[in-house]
Amino acid sequence: MRFKSQRANAQLPEVNLIPMLNVMMAVLAFFVMISMTLTAQEGVNVQLPGPSEAEVPEQQTTPDPLIVELDEQGQIAIAQIPLSPEQLNPQIQAYLQANPQGSVFLVANPELAYEQVVQVLSQMRQAGGDRVSLAIE
Repeated sequence: MRFKSQRANAQLPEVNLIPMLNVMMAVLAFFVMISMTLTAQEGVNVQLPGPSEAEVPEQQTTPDPLIVELDEQGQIAIAQIPLSPEQLNPQIQAYLQANPQGSVFLVANPELAYEQVVQVLSQMRQAGGDRVSLAIE
């Protein structure tokens, strides 16, 4: 008579990890909460200045920029007064000497060729340096 092997009917044991992970997370949460309550909270007392103690810097007003207009015929004008290219640089230099914080803007007609705009802008930069820029509407 032969005995049947118990191995054939036996199932492999399973390890159920979910309850073990639940317990581990509860223990971890407990230790985190305890460590947070046991640490001493340190702070520094700071007295912030009130509005009367603060220094208010004086307002620096920037002068109005000098607007150089370039129309569709390539004519240069400042404040609606036509100028020749030779008269432009002395006007810019005089403005920048009178207004050290001032800036000069070139407002060109959109229909004008870009080459003409670049020529006038480079001429203006010779007089005003980095305070000359092209304004776009």
